[in-house]
Amino acid sequence: MTAPALVNLRSEQLCADIDPTGAQLFALRDSDGRDLLWNGDPAVWAGRAPVLFPIVGVLAGGNYRLGAKSYSLPRHGFARNRVFSVESSNPTAAVFRLSEDDETLRVYPFRFNLDMQFKLSGPMLSVTATIHNRGDEAMPASFGFHPAFRWPLSQDQARAAHFIEFASDEPDAVRRLDAAGLLTPERHPTPIVQRRLMLKDELFEADALILDRIRSRSVVYGAEAGPRLLVRFADAPYLGIWSKPGAQFVCIEPWHGISDASGFSGDFREKLGMNLIAPGSSFSTTMAISLNGYD
Repeated sequence: MTAPALVNLRSEQLCADIDPTGAQLFALRDSDGRDLLWNGDPAVWAGRAPVLFPIVGVLAGGNYRLGAKSYSLPRHGFARNRVFSVESSNPTAAVFRLSEDDETLRVYPFRFNLDMQFKLSGPMLSVTATIHNRGDEAMPASFGFHPAFRWPLSQDQARAAHFIEFASDEPDAVRRLDAAGLLTPERHPTPIVQRRLMLKDELFEADALILDRIRSRSVVYGAEAGPRLLVRFADAPYLGIWSKPGAQFVCIEPWHGISDASGFSGDFREKLGMNLIAPGSSFSTTMAISLNGYD
């Protein structure tokens, strides 16, 4: 099957390419043509900015229970591998939609629309996810953003010079995942010092760093010199930060959902971080990425 064509958006300061497969941000460049997003090298990690739906992370045993029935879902759900329809498109904005079909209903028995809206305005790209429950019962759903930014963001700056700076103090302990990708019960001292997380490979030897008591509503990523990015997430209850040791990317991931806790065996509707969307209702969340800390 021929891959669907990328949708191109452009402002004076940024240009963005979006792939209808997964409604994934495929490329993000500044006005000088500098790539800000990871290139999806499959030898390292093929993702770029996948959409996480209807779960974030992994399920204990790869399965979930809904009443008396059991279903299977892969890590981060199925949306990132599905082709979205292009509902609308103009030079600065586009909307993509995924709806249930026979294949999704076999693993997730709910009728839904997942709309992904991308909008460029000057130096800012906003991405809004809207999940609409088209069924007649409450629909459990999680959602997560997963953008991977270049690390180093500029070749003029060393990887070791890069940091993530939080808008607020983040003194609370952080969470980690076990080898199966499940949330461990232990809490670990935060590596964030005076609102700044200095990026280094050792942080990611045990997978993602997870803030489940996040206070900040934005972070700045970059180095002391060169370009910086401001990432805003007005309502996400979790923030994941992930890379692979030695990789040339770092992911800053606002989540509405999280991996199962190790040993969890409850009903899907009781899953940690799960949202229950009433029949006929919608849930929306927005992430905004701005160049040079524009606000």
